[in-house]
Amino acid sequence: MYGAPVDLSFKCLSSMTDALTEEPNQGLRPLKRNAEKKFCSRSLRLNNNIITDLSGFNDMVSAFLSEPSQLAWVDLSFNDISHIDPVLVELKELRVLYLHGNSICNLSEVDKLGALPFLHTLTLHGNTMENEGSNRGYVIAALPHLKKLDFSAVTRQERIMAQVWHCPGNLGKNTRKNQDN
Repeated sequence: MYGAPVDLSFKCLSSMTDALTEEPNQGLRPLKRNAEKKFCSRSLRLNNNIITDLSGFNDMVSAFLSEPSQLAWVDLSFNDISHIDPVLVELKELRVLYLHGNSICNLSEVDKLGALPFLHTLTLHGNTMENEGSNRGYVIAALPHLKKLDFSAVTRQERIMAQVWHCPGNLGKNTRKNQDN
């Protein structure tokens, strides 16, 4: 991606307002700034903080990035986020989203991400929704354009099975109980 990531990880941030007062961590590649002192990056790391919601996310992104509408990679892993905020769906260029190690309970939250046309990599492991079972198939069905889920490639076979088992028209069909009736 273009430019080094703006790295606000491990800052004990609890809100987006907190992020505005922080200077990004220095990485291996230096961060470049434009004439307005905004960072020339399309990647943002907010992992390993104590963030619970994304109120003020757009303002924070606009304050840090020279081209906020081009944000393509967001790492929100290892926070305390309980739902997929609608602000993420507004990131039309988003390609990579890390949400692992959070507190997302409802698998249906994933449906919101269907509005992201370029999203190809998503992580969700380590969320409470893992207890719902067959979540990988559900996610692949809800987001058929994904190439990687939880750092593992989505296979052709998984796509086929997701279409078969999660297609609303197939619910209740071909079961022994329904065949007997």
